[in-house]
Amino acid sequence: MALRYHLEDVAKPNYMEDTFDYSKPPRIKFTSPIYEEMDGQLVAIDPDEALSRDLCVTDTTFRDGQQSRPPYTIDQQVQLYEYLAKMDNGMGVIRQTEFFLYTKNDRDALDRCRDLGHRYPEITGWIRANKGDFRLVKQAKLPETGMLTSSSDYHIFDKQKQTRRQAFEQYIEVVEAAFEAGIRPRCHLEDVTRADWEGFVFPFVQKLAELSEQVPHHLKAKVRLCDTMGFGVTYPGTAAPRSIPKLIHKVIHECGIPPERLEWHGHNDFHKVHVNAVTTWLYGCDAVNCTLFGFGERTGNPPLESAIMELIGLRGSTLGLKLHYITEAADYMRSIGMPIPDNYPFVGKHFNTTRAGIHAGGLRRNERIYNIFDTARLLKRPPKVAITDKTGTDGIAMWVNEYLGTKGTPDEVGVTKVVKIQRWVMEQYNEHARLTVISDRELVEQVRQHLPELHRKYKGE
Repeated sequence: MALRYHLEDVAKPNYMEDTFDYSKPPRIKFTSPIYEEMDGQLVAIDPDEALSRDLCVTDTTFRDGQQSRPPYTIDQQVQLYEYLAKMDNGMGVIRQTEFFLYTKNDRDALDRCRDLGHRYPEITGWIRANKGDFRLVKQAKLPETGMLTSSSDYHIFDKQKQTRRQAFEQYIEVVEAAFEAGIRPRCHLEDVTRADWEGFVFPFVQKLAELSEQVPHHLKAKVRLCDTMGFGVTYPGTAAPRSIPKLIHKVIHECGIPPERLEWHGHNDFHKVHVNAVTTWLYGCDAVNCTLFGFGERTGNPPLESAIMELIGLRGSTLGLKLHYITEAADYMRSIGMPIPDNYPFVGKHFNTTRAGIHAGGLRRNERIYNIFDTARLLKRPPKVAITDKTGTDGIAMWVNEYLGTKGTPDEVGVTKVVKIQRWVMEQYNEHARLTVISDRELVEQVRQHLPELHRKYKGE
């Protein structure tokens, strides 16, 4: 045994406030460089370098997000765009969003969102890489558009029925047309984690870099790396084409695309969509493309709200964002029929609701014990308790204080005052074989019966 550790019997608790500041999502800190094997060498993540860059989130709720559901109405798109803008609060963290351009509904939605006058998220377009589509961008008078430049042989040969050279030349032709029209092209390398990097991806990206040297800075081409099937992985030593660290490193250092013109777009087929996206920030990609609550084609995209929380954790600051609009946007999504699982992080109906008695006891004594951060202040979602046979008197006392508004007052209800309510709850499960959660309506009636004076005082009944 090289080192022996000894118990430190401290006089007061160490809450590690520098990491777990309850007023914001917990800080993400690094203690040493993290290495990725690269062709026999080790390439480090430099946390200081990564956090010195202008890391941001881009949005595809109105493009990829609409490939998971029937089309949003124009009013719905305007409302969701307004939530994104309010969430961003003019900070530029949610930097851009993209719209389809094909239908009147698409164009009207784009125009109405643009007419709101918000600087962020900047409105951009999305087209296929052909000149017929490019005219739509010019008609919309957009400064930037994404264009689908599929990169794997699955797409080039089997979907597009082209050779690699034919696809290469077609893509470059549309990029050059964008430059000539004064529109910045953003090339979406579809299926890049299943593509031949050296045989197609890197030659194409290098050509983009060369062409970009000939145009003003505001027109230089961007590259979006699309993990279309969710094949990307973060593990050190992973081989191409699935290694995200290798891909990011090579596109920057061998192909000439700097971090500020590089973007990641992932899918969640293997439950890796969030960690893959964050990894690209750390290895050199400035922008992560997301959708509200992860709604996107098939298994979805990086959830925008989760990326924001991760960036806050990396920065150690809420970045001037108005996080409670995350809650409002989720409520709106539910109101228009978009299902959000009850246990979904940050916005699910029960994401910070406990049913366990021991957890409720902890929450009642100090909510930090079982709540991830100050969800009441940041998200306008205080921690709650759902009453079942597992909740116990602590949970009932917590529910009663929340309902009456007596927490922190001289009238705060302790466990001894809710014993009769707890006895009634247990009768429901033991004698009546109940299998459902006790409803708020039922609990209100129990408070009326067993705590009548407090109910009259605080509820006026």
